[in-house]
Amino acid sequence: MNVSWTLLLAFLGLIFGHGLPGAIVGGIAGFIIDSLKQGQRRRATPEAGGYISPLFALLGAVAKSDGRVSEAEIAIAERVMSRMGLDTEQRKQAIGSFNAGKQPEFDVTPAIDGLRQWVGMRRDHAFPVLDVVIETVLAEGNPPPEKMAILRQLAFALRVSDMELMALMAMKGYAWNAATGGGYRGNAHGGGYVPPQRNTSGPDPYTVLGISRSVDDRAVKRAYRKLISEHHPDRLGDLPEDMRKRAEARASEINAAYERVKSERGFK
Repeated sequence: MNVSWTLLLAFLGLIFGHGLPGAIVGGIAGFIIDSLKQGQRRRATPEAGGYISPLFALLGAVAKSDGRVSEAEIAIAERVMSRMGLDTEQRKQAIGSFNAGKQPEFDVTPAIDGLRQWVGMRRDHAFPVLDVVIETVLAEGNPPPEKMAILRQLAFALRVSDMELMALMAMKGYAWNAATGGGYRGNAHGGGYVPPQRNTSGPDPYTVLGISRSVDDRAVKRAYRKLISEHHPDRLGDLPEDMRKRAEARASEINAAYERVKSERGFK
């Protein structure tokens, strides 16, 4: 444990608090501060491997949510297992969880809560988790409402806004307008679900940056700095290599979007 506050306050108590009694009081106060800081660090650091069961259970539920699990969705789950470098026991755990998630009576809430607890206070760890789930959501192209509902439930639990989720979808090449009621909009025939659509012209740089085209240059720069600080892979710590690579890909997308906006607007 880092005892810097314990020693510092004990020393200050010794000097300014009339000797030993002051040192004891200062040391106790410092120890409390150090204990609180240590608890915060523990809550902020995900438990190694703690994501496997809830993540793959959720992938199974997403795959089954539209009525059937496709070969493409199974292939994605297998690819994720391989890229994460799961050992034999972890792979067995992942397969069992995926199969459990496929059951008709499966409740996604405990799995989402498990991922929320694993992520803890680290929002930068929420994005790689969402990225894995989005891959399954988009496995068969434009996703049905059932899959988007689970994705948005997960995003809400991980404290990721619709705007941030739109940016993640844009990086996957899909345009989604959350302002239309979460994928629904009215029309002359009474409305209906409007799924995210593949953007054939490439990711919209403003959506990737989470801003509108009407903002000024300062807002563009501010949004870029905030995003790159949250998504930079150097901040992730001890995460599976696959999740780290996903973070690197997102950072590249954010940089590319910023360069496109700078080029369009003509600022440095």
